[in-house]
Amino acid sequence: MFLALPLMMLWGYKEIQSQFVQPQAILVLGGSTSKLEREKFTADFARKHPNLPIWISGGSPPRVTKKVFAKFGVNPRRLRLDYRANNTVENFTTIVDDLKKSGIKSVYLVTSDYHMRRAKVIGEIVLSSRGIDFKPVAVPSENSPEPIEKSIRDGVRAIVWVATGYGGDHEFYNKQ
Repeated sequence: MFLALPLMMLWGYKEIQSQFVQPQAILVLGGSTSKLEREKFTADFARKHPNLPIWISGGSPPRVTKKVFAKFGVNPRRLRLDYRANNTVENFTTIVDDLKKSGIKSVYLVTSDYHMRRAKVIGEIVLSSRGIDFKPVAVPSENSPEPIEKSIRDGVRAIVWVATGYGGDHEFYNKQ
């Protein structure tokens, strides 16, 4: 109980503080390439935030992604495409140090609504480990939220990555 109270106070402080920090970039977690929902949503969202660079981890092939953003009138020079990630934990771990080196302290985190719980868990661990805040922006879908077990599993993997730099067994993860 004595540990829970300070943690709750710290969490509340971080929540209040993040409300005053303006995001300096848009971070999109690549998803299924079949319908391009995340790319289209982000392209429209980016028009409302014309000065922010757009970092995309995974997702559709570069040609397709650039075409979607161009169709929405978004300058392709704003795009930072990264294809190193093979899974959601790696969407964060492969790009977080690049964000930090670029001086980014806060991002809009864009992913599908059904995927957001897991993204928030991982983001809270990985992005926060580098002092980066995020504001979640959910892409609407008709899918049910992912099982909580995925959030727990990937939260543990994120903690392991922060502690050791190692993200876990990719072959095991990709079988899930």
